[in-house]
Amino acid sequence: MSFASKLGRVKMPPAPAATAATRETPAEASGEPSLLDALRAKMDAILGTSSDPKTPPVARAQDDLPFERLETPAGPLYRRTIRGTRSDRVGIAPIAPGATARADLLALLALDPAIASCDPAGALYLDTETTGLSGGTGTVAFLVGVAVWERDEDPGTFRLIVEQFLLKKLGEERPILEEIARRIAQATMLVTFNGKSFDLPLLRTRFLMNRVELPKEPPHLDLVHVARRVHAPKGAAKRSLKLTGIEQWLLGLERVGDIPGSEVAAAYLHWLRSGDDETMKAVVEHNRLDVATMAALVGIYGAPWSPAGGASRGEARLSGDDFAGIARTLKRAGRIEDAYALTEHALHEGESAAVRRARAELAKAMHLRDVALLDFETLLANLDAAARNGDAGDALRLELAKLYEHHRRDASQALAMASGGTGEGPEAEQKRRERLLRKAAASPDLATRRAPDALDGQTSLFGAPVVRKRK
Repeated sequence: MSFASKLGRVKMPPAPAATAATRETPAEASGEPSLLDALRAKMDAILGTSSDPKTPPVARAQDDLPFERLETPAGPLYRRTIRGTRSDRVGIAPIAPGATARADLLALLALDPAIASCDPAGALYLDTETTGLSGGTGTVAFLVGVAVWERDEDPGTFRLIVEQFLLKKLGEERPILEEIARRIAQATMLVTFNGKSFDLPLLRTRFLMNRVELPKEPPHLDLVHVARRVHAPKGAAKRSLKLTGIEQWLLGLERVGDIPGSEVAAAYLHWLRSGDDETMKAVVEHNRLDVATMAALVGIYGAPWSPAGGASRGEARLSGDDFAGIARTLKRAGRIEDAYALTEHALHEGESAAVRRARAELAKAMHLRDVALLDFETLLANLDAAARNGDAGDALRLELAKLYEHHRRDASQALAMASGGTGEGPEAEQKRRERLLRKAAASPDLATRRAPDALDGQTSLFGAPVVRKRK
């Protein structure tokens, strides 16, 4: 007898009678909603969800986004290529000078000597769009934009080639990661905007989780640090240091219809669910502009610094405040004489409180105390009444009190400055005033104002006279 025949002879027990637990409630029998149904409806209203079956995702038209499909051993790779021209610009700034930027100047601004030996024409520009901003192991780079330089037909000219790689399905990121790892290994240097803190750590995590060999990374120029040093010196006006902000006030570009970076992840997840390609087109263009802007900024930061004519970089111009930031960065790099020469030229071209403050601090460090004294006096005199009585005035009075006391030996002038407030705190200010009162009573002021220290006539990196540090 077969097994099927045996099963046919088995008699099933009768179904149990309905119990109280299985009987319909009066509400269910009458068709009225039960308490459980009411609670579910209330939760749906609060959470913005629906208990109805989900509708299937909209079918995606594969040709709506401008990506070509390439077959690789690791799976499909979706790539978009934009071949630029040598006349391309971001706003009013040409892009092509980024290929011939001076690596030694970029190294000084980056405070990274390794960049000085790199060839900017072999740089890889990189920017990622991700499913979150936390950078944890669950965050995925769904769109990676890269750019490289390609030599134009004319000798010495370049065009920027931008390529973007899109993750169309979560879990299929290995082809993108292998391609990015190959590009990083081939580059002479990396250029990012906040890549040291976000993009590269994220990619390293994805490499490890997908068992992709980590590439050997070349020197890394992170433009966010350069921008903070150059565009936000002490005494300068506050300006946005986001990439889109720098585009507006430096490059003269205001993006129209751009998607904010904070909404990029939500736009991608919406695209995965709905197939709405219009939303993703905005994300793709946002990424392309980020990469192109980095190339334009390298051309500005890596051109010879000269304040003449507003420091024209094509048509994009650095301001006096920017030269104060460059001067302070040069001082940190050990190029204090070049820094001083740059501030001298910048002040010759036009007055800037940030540059004058930078020159005063440099002069003080170089023992050119007469120059420092005159600059601090000018800064204090130029403050409006509110600033003179605030923290800015306190800081300048403290510098002047020190110079009058120790350099000029003029206790009376030092006391006058200290009496206006120095921001040191009540106890320290009282101590300084008492000491100056004793000095003023003990001896008359003997110091007389000397002429500023003379220049020595030598030239600097910028073709400017250099002042040697006085012993």
